[in-house]
Amino acid sequence: MSGTASSLAMPAAAPAASPPALAVRDLSLSINGIEMVDGIDVSVGAGEVLAIVGESGCGKSLTAQAIMRLLPRAVRQGRGRIELAGENISTLSERQMRRVRGRRMSMIFQEPQAALDPLSTVGAQVAEATGLRGRAARDAVLRMLTEVGISDPARRIDQYPFELSGGMCQRVMIATALVARPLVLVADEPTTALDVTIQAQILDLLRNLAAERGTAIVLITHDMGVVADVADRVAVMYAGRIAESGPTGELFRAPRHPYTALLLAALPRLDDAPKSRLAVIEGRVPTPAEFPPGCRFSSRCPLADDHCRAVQPPLRDMGAGHLSACWHAEEVR
Repeated sequence: MSGTASSLAMPAAAPAASPPALAVRDLSLSINGIEMVDGIDVSVGAGEVLAIVGESGCGKSLTAQAIMRLLPRAVRQGRGRIELAGENISTLSERQMRRVRGRRMSMIFQEPQAALDPLSTVGAQVAEATGLRGRAARDAVLRMLTEVGISDPARRIDQYPFELSGGMCQRVMIATALVARPLVLVADEPTTALDVTIQAQILDLLRNLAAERGTAIVLITHDMGVVADVADRVAVMYAGRIAESGPTGELFRAPRHPYTALLLAALPRLDDAPKSRLAVIEGRVPTPAEFPPGCRFSSRCPLADDHCRAVQPPLRDMGAGHLSACWHAEEVR
């Protein structure tokens, strides 16, 4: 009898895979009925850096604001959902979201000196995110300021933002965002206002935080050099849609969308001849009112044909997690 039972025993089920730290599913955003962001699908796992890259106005910052549920009043979310560790936060009330922001997900803004309160000390602003009081709060702030590389934190904690450099203010913003150890950090152009040396330090800091703390980082940028330096995966946006996504090394080595290929070709290289002309992408980005029914890059694309202009290309799997929204992806060089 026991032998029969043994022979009929079912194999143990494999453990279910953990959901990503953050997932954006089919996100659509509009202003006055005009779609600005259309069908965005991205996800990022713990300890991973995902870069969302694209030109100004492509919708990447709107996407970041939607993730944090901080959209301007004029912007409406149509379809889509935002999932934090598998939980749909798109339906949470503003009161519920205030308990999520800063604790489970945080954001670094473009202009640190504008985002910080000029009338409040550095320590008070970082401490506000801890939920602690008194000595415990001060100790937590000192540890965090030290962790993000701020020199002489015991003095800086009582200073005001105007007494600090731009790089120091950015580190304070990062400390404020990370002091509660969130699952997800959204960094919207975190190095735009900084000089090259400070940019490198901030990017190293973000990369180390992802590796050491397991924080999932969504990096919003227009700089392909930053993407190459920091990101594990990249999603390239154009005119409100994702044109291509995949592992950073694979996408840089073999782009499968004409827009990505032209962006990479336009990057200056050390072996370029002196005063040589940089490659350019002819034409201009269409306004939302001008978006064609097909591929939104079709008016500037060297491979476009009538089918491209009439029918929207889906994101197709090119292998190894590399996706391209191009009817001619195999022809891209």
